[in-house]
Amino acid sequence: MIKGLMITPPVIGRIAIGKVVERNGKRLPEKDDEFTITTQVQARGQWILHPLDEALRQAQHSGIKEGTKPSLSEGSEEGDSGLQPASAQPSQRSGKRSLKEKMGVATDMEQTMDAKARPAAATATATTPARRKLRSIPVRVLFNEPDLNLRAHYTLFDRSTARPVCVGDGESCKRVTSQGLAAMPCPGPDACAFGQDGCKPYGRLNLVIGDSDELGSFVFRTTGFNSIRTLTARLQYFAAVSGGHLAGMPLELKLRGKSTTQSHRAAIYYADLVVRSGLTLNEAIAQARELVVQRHAAGFDQQALDEAAKLGYANGSFEDSPEEAAGLVEEFYPEPLLQEAPGEPIADSEARTLRMHRQSVNGTHRPYA
Repeated sequence: MIKGLMITPPVIGRIAIGKVVERNGKRLPEKDDEFTITTQVQARGQWILHPLDEALRQAQHSGIKEGTKPSLSEGSEEGDSGLQPASAQPSQRSGKRSLKEKMGVATDMEQTMDAKARPAAATATATTPARRKLRSIPVRVLFNEPDLNLRAHYTLFDRSTARPVCVGDGESCKRVTSQGLAAMPCPGPDACAFGQDGCKPYGRLNLVIGDSDELGSFVFRTTGFNSIRTLTARLQYFAAVSGGHLAGMPLELKLRGKSTTQSHRAAIYYADLVVRSGLTLNEAIAQARELVVQRHAAGFDQQALDEAAKLGYANGSFEDSPEEAAGLVEEFYPEPLLQEAPGEPIADSEARTLRMHRQSVNGTHRPYA
């Protein structure tokens, strides 16, 4: 094993609640109200959708409704039904009107054409399915220990090189200095002068979707307090109530919405883990125990898998490679924050801290909550 290289769970795809869009020549993060499952390949600056994304959209019949708002593309906004009334459509005929037209009498041919056009338009509208929003994903986790599935730390990136500079847990941290990597106390981003300009919580959750690759996972990355706090609690609770059989629990990654005073009562979205739809907690625990028995009979050693993961995480200092971190900086740090004032020191810029505060909502930058 190469020393200094952190060995992380194999990733075969990504789960996101937002995307990066280009506006006025700048690539900026944009929030969303649904999940998107992508591959690890980009084309024209956008992640290519994973086949599971469309498959899950077709399979699900309903999603969460709390804190959501129908999009205009679904034709459900007031005043936009997707079809304009006939009276609002301009006439396609030009020139002088006939006597019948002036008197409001339509010809037999016009009546016949209108009678045929109306059912055809209604049929075309009815047969065009609205794109379902993906707001829940059936998942499992790889490990029985919650902290192996979700790694969350306070993280500060060097935005010019996209390399992690300081990673801590509120008690201790690893920081890159001129003398190399150093261990220091970590007071958290609110009380740390070094990280006040951009240090924030950053979590990575590895999830298994489907059974095509039982040791391959999709990674959900977030800098949102709500998502990290909720996912941490759920993983710990499910591990406790299942008797330590967390890896066998049939779970569901679900999108929830809420409004706060800091969001000015606008809806913000965060990720949650719940028992899979159609199951009670007791049924989910029973299924987890049955799966444990089946795996044990097949020779599957879950404890050894957890130990291997621990050794892999302990083998390196930082989890994200520079190539991956470049995309993370783009996704989690809005473009305006990357423009530094000339000669402005990193740790002593109150103006930059205020700019970040104004552009943040509920302690995190959009699109991830």
